[in-house]
Amino acid sequence: MKKHKFLIAVLSCTLSFTTVTSCSDFLDAENISNSNEAQQFDSVADSFNALIGVYNQIIGDDGYGQRLNLYYPQTADDFKTSGDYNCNDRRGISTYGACTSNPDLNKPFLKLYSGIERANLVIKNIPLSPVYQTGSAADKKLMDRYLGEALALRAMFYYDLIKNWGDVPMQMVPSSDLESVYLPKTDRDVIYEKIIADLATAANLIPWRSDAATSNSRFTKAAVKGLRARIALARAGYSLRRNPRVMAKGSNAEVYYKIAYDECKDIMSSGQHGLNASFEAAFRPLHENTEDPAHEVIFAVGAYGGNAATDSKIGYYNGMRHSDNSNWKSSGGINAIATYFYEFGKYDVRRDLTVASMQINDANQAILATGVLCTDGKFRKSWTSVTGTAQNLAIDWPLLRYSDILLMFAEADNELNGSPSQDAINAVQLVRNRAYAGNLGQAGTIPTDKTGFFNYIVHERLLEFGGEGLRKYDLIRWNLLATKIAETKQKLTDLLNGVGQYANVPSYLYYKVSPYDKTKTAQAALQAIDIYVPAGVDRADIYYTPSTATTPAGYTKLNWRAAMTATYISDPAKGYAQYFEANRKELLPIYQDIIQSNYNLTQDYGY
Repeated sequence: MKKHKFLIAVLSCTLSFTTVTSCSDFLDAENISNSNEAQQFDSVADSFNALIGVYNQIIGDDGYGQRLNLYYPQTADDFKTSGDYNCNDRRGISTYGACTSNPDLNKPFLKLYSGIERANLVIKNIPLSPVYQTGSAADKKLMDRYLGEALALRAMFYYDLIKNWGDVPMQMVPSSDLESVYLPKTDRDVIYEKIIADLATAANLIPWRSDAATSNSRFTKAAVKGLRARIALARAGYSLRRNPRVMAKGSNAEVYYKIAYDECKDIMSSGQHGLNASFEAAFRPLHENTEDPAHEVIFAVGAYGGNAATDSKIGYYNGMRHSDNSNWKSSGGINAIATYFYEFGKYDVRRDLTVASMQINDANQAILATGVLCTDGKFRKSWTSVTGTAQNLAIDWPLLRYSDILLMFAEADNELNGSPSQDAINAVQLVRNRAYAGNLGQAGTIPTDKTGFFNYIVHERLLEFGGEGLRKYDLIRWNLLATKIAETKQKLTDLLNGVGQYANVPSYLYYKVSPYDKTKTAQAALQAIDIYVPAGVDRADIYYTPSTATTPAGYTKLNWRAAMTATYISDPAKGYAQYFEANRKELLPIYQDIIQSNYNLTQDYGY
């Protein structure tokens, strides 16, 4: 599998700051002596290798290859992990019932701090390097860029820690420079201030995409600014505090809304990125290690190597399900919450990509999924060149897209002005128009009052970023997670009973097994399935029309609404968000052995 050139260097094991004997040795956290530090940064090439070592800590199973992006973001009101509750695995995390002994909490936490340690070494040593101090102007420019990238990566590591664990120890120098490594927790707002300032510095050191001459798996100026906007909105919003243990809004919110506004506006004005005309076109290239035509994906986490340390299980663990005996075995381990399908308008092109209501059987044929077993569909193993039982597919993760810039800009504008400006409305309209390409008359009207516009953005982000690991964290910073979980449980109950907005949802659908063509778009592949359409009903309305009384000849009966049960809603083992508690479960516990290894570290939030 081909991969981004700058990451391939990892395979030669030249990235370590110390002598290593194998690639696996490098992937462990280093204990670096001061002499080796100086030697590592005595040339541009060696400094670059050190930087790659920092990037290496965002990839793999314990980074954005599986746990940080596929386990931790579940469950909001879009997707959840499949299977029965177990407090000691990913399903415990998904149901807000993780134990402090849950091993899925361990390595990601440690890996983020390993990334911070590596970043600290780069940040410390580049300014001390003889190349930086007396080298050529061209070399100095490269070293500045590497320094900016290390600052951005460290900010990203800390943001991942804060959004999952709240207050955490803040270490801004290498461990060898500390008097004690047993650090207590630092208030997250202090960390936010530091990383927001660091990102401002990084943005001045890193070039725009057109000048960077690299893939989107390295930070560019737009990626730094976009990350700074995202963190600024988190700082302005709500988070679960330690004392008192309540959801509280950040102080001086307007300051941070202005940061988000300015950063997004700079990206929008730069001409470096745009929306693809096709929503699907943003995701297909991620399966091929290429960039989309409009450079909508501003920053992607790379994956390569076919192993748990550096590759990803995107498209295997999550994504559309391919049966075990098909050409593309994949588990489809993340399911759409049964009501999520109906959050989309019937002409919204995002629906049939985001929610995979089809799957592939053992004979490589397309069949329908039941109403409770639809999966996230933006990632599909059959869109790669990998067949068989392989789990590592080298699919990149879209950490930041241009549509996010547009919607963050609109949100910040609305908060700053007390109602949306025309620029904010236009930004949202761009996202909305693409969703209704070919049916713009069905796109609806965007509200112009502050509350209405905010609520519109809340819903639009639900539709735009489903399955991309943003929703839970959005709801937390808006202090809407408890509200949306309660609303979703009521919607699921209404769906079960076939009342309200679900009164005409069919109990059953009827279909014929159909050939699967992997080259077709997600929508075209679904359209190719022969689904029974009653006389006088448009195919677009079959999900909104009561079932016929009997199964039509030649068709297979599928449970659609009938697949919804009371067990799905409230069963201790299978229930949606069953163990959520407001003012407690918005954050994860710290793994117990980590707590025991640092006498200054505390387990908070009622764990």
